[in-house]
Amino acid sequence: MEETTVTPRKLTISAFLALATAISAAAAAAQGQYGTAAEAKAMLEKAVAAVKADKEKALAMFNKGEGGFKDRDLQPFCFSISDGKIAASTVPNMVGKDIRTLKDKNGKEFGLETFNGATEGKLTETTPYMFPRPGTDPTPFEKVSFITRVGDLGCGVGYFK
Repeated sequence: MEETTVTPRKLTISAFLALATAISAAAAAAQGQYGTAAEAKAMLEKAVAAVKADKEKALAMFNKGEGGFKDRDLQPFCFSISDGKIAASTVPNMVGKDIRTLKDKNGKEFGLETFNGATEGKLTETTPYMFPRPGTDPTPFEKVSFITRVGDLGCGVGYFK
C-alpha cells in the first residue's frame, strides 16, 4: 500500500481548489437563471461593435449564438431597415420573417414597435410584450427589448421581466 504524504503545499493547493469551486458556484448562483436589463444593454453594445467591425461575421455569430452572443435567455437579433426581414436570430425559423408583422398572443404589434425603434446612435426600449423564453415550453412571458440602428440594420437584445 502506497502512503500519501500531505505537505503544506498540497494542503494549500487543496484549500485553493475548494475555495475556487465555492466561488464559482456562488458566481453562477449570483448571475441568475435569466438575463437582466443591464446585461441585455451590455450585450447589445457588444453586438453593435461586432456589426461595425464585420457585419457578415457578426450576423453569423448571432445566428449560431457564438462568441458570447447567447447567454441564458439573452441573444441579439438584427433586421434589415429596408424591408424588415430578420437577418439574425438564434431562433432559425425567425430568420427571413418581416419583423414588422410580429404580434404577441394579445395582438400587440411588438415587431412594428421594434422596427420603428431602430434609431442610429440611440437606444430605444420597447414596451413589454409577451414572448416565449428560449428553450422552454411555448408559454409566453413578459419581455422588453433594447433596440438601435447600426448602418442598414436594426439590432436588439431583449430580456424577460
